[in-house]
Amino acid sequence: MHPAAPPRRLVAVLAGLSCLLLPLLGHLPKASAAENGYGARTDSTGATATTANGGPGPGSPAPGIRAAGPGAMAAAPYEYLGWGNPQKPTDVMAATGVKWFTLAFVLSDGTCNPKWDGDRPLTGGSDQRAIDSIRAAGGDIVVSVGGWSGDKLGEKCTSATALAGAYQKVINAYRLKALDIDIEDTEFARATVRQRVVDALKIVKNANPGIVTYVTMGTTPTGPDATGKDLIERGAAAGLDNDGWVVMPFDFGGHSGTMGAATVGALDGLKAAVKSAYGYDDATAHRHIGVSSMNGKTDEPGETVTTTDFRTILGYARQHHIARFAFWSVNRDRTCGSGSDGDTCSGVSQSPYDFTKIVVQYKG
Repeated sequence: MHPAAPPRRLVAVLAGLSCLLLPLLGHLPKASAAENGYGARTDSTGATATTANGGPGPGSPAPGIRAAGPGAMAAAPYEYLGWGNPQKPTDVMAATGVKWFTLAFVLSDGTCNPKWDGDRPLTGGSDQRAIDSIRAAGGDIVVSVGGWSGDKLGEKCTSATALAGAYQKVINAYRLKALDIDIEDTEFARATVRQRVVDALKIVKNANPGIVTYVTMGTTPTGPDATGKDLIERGAAAGLDNDGWVVMPFDFGGHSGTMGAATVGALDGLKAAVKSAYGYDDATAHRHIGVSSMNGKTDEPGETVTTTDFRTILGYARQHHIARFAFWSVNRDRTCGSGSDGDTCSGVSQSPYDFTKIVVQYKG
């Protein structure tokens, strides 16, 4: 969903404006959420080096990657730690039973080098401390690269090899088992960049046996648009064994029926596109798709995703054993107080973590 805003999917309760309006703590983050997603940036040179602690360098595969079972990893809601009064991940774990988070966003620092929001270093800072705490509590993370706003690695890295090197830096920093590429805005719109992302992911998959990859994009109520279908077809043509093609079914600009029903329509369309591109049967195609929704009021005026809609999505996920059920975002999974904005609360009446408690029921 995901959307990656800054926020996968930050939604602003300010009608139709993207979350670029939000600098909640008095500063404007480099990555901010907008219409259909999240934001992130990363930089990568692709150079080989060793880390300060003697670990593998950014150009080398992380040793010993072992993918977790699909159950725990399949339910990994987004949390954005950059700003917006984020909850402590370990508090969310204790309250909901969730084990996995998708942390957003990694962006470009203006070059082919990845940083959190394009600003904060991958290691040694507050983001790493949060990740360490999640793992100490028995959980794990997916890192999301990209989003709607900010400088995109797919554009700042001028070759697939260099882009793969940037992704590898992120993988090495945290010995990742899973990586999410949230491809939006100009990165999504340019055919050369879509191809670069596909080719870079294939390099990463070959260099890191067992790593799980997701590609997250916007959608219409009937499935990916022509650009999304082209991205999937490029993946199939390149031989990219992507684990999950994921859509963000919100900010539709109009739909019929409930948001739950619209999401099912989008997922059916996604399944058909993946089936056609890869030649899968229905069951296999379903196992290679996913959803990243948005909880409560979205960026689109009058569009609201309810807990009932989430239960509809959960039913579809369970029926078809899809690859991923996520949403934007944990930060928003609480009711709004006086003066709250759409990046810190859902905009609907709810108890804390009502949406997370539904998602965590999905076991793959």
